[in-house]
Amino acid sequence: MLRLAVPLVAAALATSLAACGSDSSTADGAAKKDGATLNVVTTFYPLQHAAERVGGSTVSVTNLTKPGADAHDLELKPKDAASIQQSSLLIYLKGFQPSVDASASSAPESFDVSSTANLSLHADDVTKVGVDAHDHGDEQGDEHGDEQGDHEGHDHGIYDPHFWLDPVRYASVVAAIGERFSKQDPKNASRYRSSAATFVKELTSLDGSFSSTLATCTSRELVTAHTAFGYLADRYKLHQVGVTAISPEQEPTPGRLKAVADYVRKHKVTTIYTEVLTSPAVAETVAKQTGAKVALLDPLEGLTDKSPAKDYVSVMKANLQALKKGQSCR
Repeated sequence: MLRLAVPLVAAALATSLAACGSDSSTADGAAKKDGATLNVVTTFYPLQHAAERVGGSTVSVTNLTKPGADAHDLELKPKDAASIQQSSLLIYLKGFQPSVDASASSAPESFDVSSTANLSLHADDVTKVGVDAHDHGDEQGDEHGDEQGDHEGHDHGIYDPHFWLDPVRYASVVAAIGERFSKQDPKNASRYRSSAATFVKELTSLDGSFSSTLATCTSRELVTAHTAFGYLADRYKLHQVGVTAISPEQEPTPGRLKAVADYVRKHKVTTIYTEVLTSPAVAETVAKQTGAKVALLDPLEGLTDKSPAKDYVSVMKANLQALKKGQSCR
């Protein structure tokens, strides 16, 4: 398993200056803020939040996925295409939203974060491990993590895009955004790097909390509504099994539902995790069949009024508390 050190990212940006970032959300199609020197377009919430935290009042951020919408299903409207064309910079994740990929070349400048995010898990790895392909149930968490990333000899298809659920990978992207802003707006480079360093420090602390808490879990089997949590599972040595696949709209087959239910019974899984933006019906079906409880684990693809908290760090802390209870951690 890959292990990027958040402290190393922080060291590269180290500074004691206060952050200039902001947690406020910018509405779809929002106009450039007064005094902003960069007009940045992002495509879904984690990239929006990173850009806002790093850019502060100096950067105007327009996010293309509206609050409450599923980021997987983004379809660009003419005004969205115009926003991309008129931006200073488009920040996106190649392969996650095909409509954005098709329009990225129209942006004057674009930053695809996929390389920086170190996308190492394949969709098939996190979807099928332990259920459809073969049963790894008697192996330990370390081995599960390696299996998720190291299957060779067959085509895995697309990479799992959900890097932001690993605070370490997310920190790398935050740092890179700070450098990209600094390159395009050298006059405010020290401000961007300071804000990025402050946010990276928060993510370092968050990673430490996840590491120390999840190391004490009695159950390492993580059963989720859809397989968004592969990088989190890989980082903290959990074994993820999803009721549905990488895209939450992909309906599970009856065979898949039976296999997941059998897995839950075999491993005495007590909690199945649902999420905010998709229907909990299939997860609740498995829970009802097996006697497991249902709890919320937010994949943070977007925020709504039903989200457990108001921003990335707060939602991740709520996720950690849900995992602490659901995985029987001390």
